[in-house]
Amino acid sequence: MHNLMRSPLLVLLFSFVLLWLSARIGAAFRKRQPLDEDARHDLDLAVTATLTLLGLIIGFSFSMATSRYDQRKDYEEAEANAVGTEYLRADLLPASEAARVRALLVEYLNQRILFYRARDEHELGQINAATAQLQADLWSAVKTVPDAAHATPVLGLAISGMNDVLNSQGYTQAAWWNRIPMAAWGLMGLIAVCANVMFGYAAHHAKAGAIQLLVLPLVLSIAFFLIADIDSPRRGVIRVNPQNLTSLAQSLDAH
Repeated sequence: MHNLMRSPLLVLLFSFVLLWLSARIGAAFRKRQPLDEDARHDLDLAVTATLTLLGLIIGFSFSMATSRYDQRKDYEEAEANAVGTEYLRADLLPASEAARVRALLVEYLNQRILFYRARDEHELGQINAATAQLQADLWSAVKTVPDAAHATPVLGLAISGMNDVLNSQGYTQAAWWNRIPMAAWGLMGLIAVCANVMFGYAAHHAKAGAIQLLVLPLVLSIAFFLIADIDSPRRGVIRVNPQNLTSLAQSLDAH
């Protein structure tokens, strides 16, 4: 189930098939046990209420996904600001350490850009390993500065800036792990299945119902696809573009 939610296209296909089958099951029940007018009226009310509830839940889920997407964009901007600030604060270090810190920051920046663009898990593992090594090298470069243990306020700015660089990566990773809970997906899917079963059972005419049974599952599947796409940092069509990090890399190259 976890792997399914990581692929928005699979969410679209799986949900459409599941919901269409649910509607067909409801239509099969209708043929075996037709409804009288009073029972049909009550069922129509139940279907309307269930679809309204499902629409509200889809809306809340979409809001959750977009807030997480916005959070990932904010942290991308924060990372670019932290790296750019520390690159400038490297002037506060001794000349030899400053040159080393700048070179490491450029390499680190390139790895962060690759992190945002990577889709393959193996490639991502290599990027994370390289990033961890660069973080260790960056902190070591600042820590080994003469008199770092008794840092002056000016040198403290460079050390504090490096701490912000390292922390920003952790905040970004936490934001990328922050996804819509699987329990929320399961409950939303269960309500959608129930709604489609009742919708198929409440269809008034068999010929009209055959078309109706395609429309509702398709619409709900597209809604699920959109939520999963925004909620998926790597596999979706809508992804966070590291435009701030890329712009910073270009400016540092020019510098």
